[in-house]
Amino acid sequence: MANDSSLAGVVVNLFSGSYLNRRVLLTGHTGFKGSWLALWLSRLGAHVTGASLAPATTPNHWDLLGLGAVDHRIDIRDPDAVARVVAEAQPEIVFHLAAQPLVRRSYAAPIETWATNVMGTCHVLEACRATSTVKAIVAVTTDKCYQNNEWVWGYRETDRLGGHDPYSASKAATELAVASYRASLMSRPGAPLVATARAGNVIGGGDWSEDRLIPDLVRATGNGTSLEIRSPHATRPWQHVLESLSGYLLLGERLLTGQNAFAEAWNFGPDSHGNRSVSDVLGRIAESWPEIRWHMTTQSHPHEARLLSLDSTKAHTLLGWQPVWGIDDALRHTSEWYRTWLASGEIVSSRQLDQYIEDAAVVGTSWCQA
Repeated sequence: MANDSSLAGVVVNLFSGSYLNRRVLLTGHTGFKGSWLALWLSRLGAHVTGASLAPATTPNHWDLLGLGAVDHRIDIRDPDAVARVVAEAQPEIVFHLAAQPLVRRSYAAPIETWATNVMGTCHVLEACRATSTVKAIVAVTTDKCYQNNEWVWGYRETDRLGGHDPYSASKAATELAVASYRASLMSRPGAPLVATARAGNVIGGGDWSEDRLIPDLVRATGNGTSLEIRSPHATRPWQHVLESLSGYLLLGERLLTGQNAFAEAWNFGPDSHGNRSVSDVLGRIAESWPEIRWHMTTQSHPHEARLLSLDSTKAHTLLGWQPVWGIDDALRHTSEWYRTWLASGEIVSSRQLDQYIEDAAVVGTSWCQA
């Protein structure tokens, strides 16, 4: 697959062919979300350069994929290393995903979290300012960048930023840093257009991160043990990783065409059916994976928000973005990925990407047109 794809005999055009032969820099490419994005960009015909730390776990999705992208192992807290990679890659668009992404880790390593998420982003933006080829930047933050008031309705892009834990607060600060660069340092004609993207709780095969529900569940199941659950009633906007990535790619397409109106903050969350409690998600997984077991912990843990949801009306209305897989499809494909890998070691990521694109064509998404 490159510019287009043949599905059931019908040729579909993906993202208007915007990524074919494009030079793309992807920070955080060895992570869960980054590795899936690297796979998709490669299939779109982009020339991908990755910049990231080594994968944090063994196994990991990046190594299992075996992609041929240019692979730089750097720490984005090092401004000279970031500048060197950007200057060498001469990218046309940058997807900035590198981060310290874990809430619980941020309590143990707050300085690392702030330095990586805020200053690391500034280092990327500075390097892009100094590189004339860069036309567009999509900086990925999180749904947790909002000041969480435990509202029953979803947060909109205009709602107040904030955060209780170092991770959430650092991502709110990252949003402010990007907005500042956009307004003051990247406002001249010809400067890169920069947008931020805020997604919900992404799930999917190939995630082995610590302190995440499904990776922890997979590890427990593989070991034949019961998973300890901290907050069974906590509600999150669950979505498959490909849903958020389709939003990032669609946003990048708009920026590459020089549409300044899209250089803003964007939510990419599931529909209301995707807002589910941890216990509900586990129950739905168990329907197709009866071997899983879990129990509620009796220990106290650091504070985490109990209720969080996103309002993605802006992306629906102005970008034409829409979810393709609902919560049941997302959980089914995630369970299938891990069950297949545990049984045979087969990696079904490419096959699932094909299925997602085929389903997107049926739905009639704006980025996948016959």
